[in-house]
Amino acid sequence: MDVRSLRYFIVAYESGSISAAARRCHVAQPSISTALGQLEERLGTPLFERHRRGITATEEGHRLYPLARQVSENLDAIGRLFRTDSPPTPVRLGLMRSLGASRMTTLLKEYIGRGDNLALTLVNPEERCDARIIGEQDLAQGERFQPIWHDSYRLALPSGHSLAMQTSIALGDLDGLPFIWRHPCAAMEQLAVALNAAELRCQIRARLRTIEYTLGLVAAGVGASLVPAWPEILARHDVQCRPIDGLAIHQTIGVAYPARNPPPALAPLLTLGKEAWGQAGSDEGSQSRPDATASSRLRPSR
Repeated sequence: MDVRSLRYFIVAYESGSISAAARRCHVAQPSISTALGQLEERLGTPLFERHRRGITATEEGHRLYPLARQVSENLDAIGRLFRTDSPPTPVRLGLMRSLGASRMTTLLKEYIGRGDNLALTLVNPEERCDARIIGEQDLAQGERFQPIWHDSYRLALPSGHSLAMQTSIALGDLDGLPFIWRHPCAAMEQLAVALNAAELRCQIRARLRTIEYTLGLVAAGVGASLVPAWPEILARHDVQCRPIDGLAIHQTIGVAYPARNPPPALAPLLTLGKEAWGQAGSDEGSQSRPDATASSRLRPSR
């Protein structure tokens, strides 16, 4: 029996959808679907019921899950038992703010799992580090860039706000609107350029660094803000997110690493980045040039 299929089954069971399982495993959705189909064929029974909102485990799926977990954990234990002890490989990874706790936790867990006895130290991207997870606009000379995620941004409004009744927001609606401003934030800089060009001005009620506190103030009715359209944000009931008409604000997040002699320990992270970027491309039908040097990309004006 294919161990990978069992691992995909475990993630699909815990996630409740094929797409969520694919994101957690950093593979394309067809890979998950094919593996589950092969496992069901091997066992001669359906393990999930498919429906529009995702998947639901059948009785056989519920019976298989604890056994699959035990097999997976035993295999991991065997690998640890016979792994040759060696000094851990230190990796200093710089992280920009507001990357999204859920997806970063998954990425770092997968990186540590695929790496060879890694010892991660997470630092600010301005500090000395082996690689940085940053926005593409902050790429430095001498660095290469492997995209991971493409974030689009929406206007976040308190639930019940009059503007939340609209399906989209005109830029002029932001004139005089109480606003929570985040800095540093490349998306906010793009919004500021658009507001200045239209001679509009919102009322800054607070200036923050993190998305988490920003969302808390928006939910409390202090003001609106600009936030990435992450699934966990769009699923909130206390905040309503709407696109801004004629203003496509987005940011590409990825791994910036030395163009010359990158540390070998970064290889699993770059592979994960390629897999996640490929999954994003299959979901959105988007195309981009991955893995380009800073000198080959246009840098936005500041």
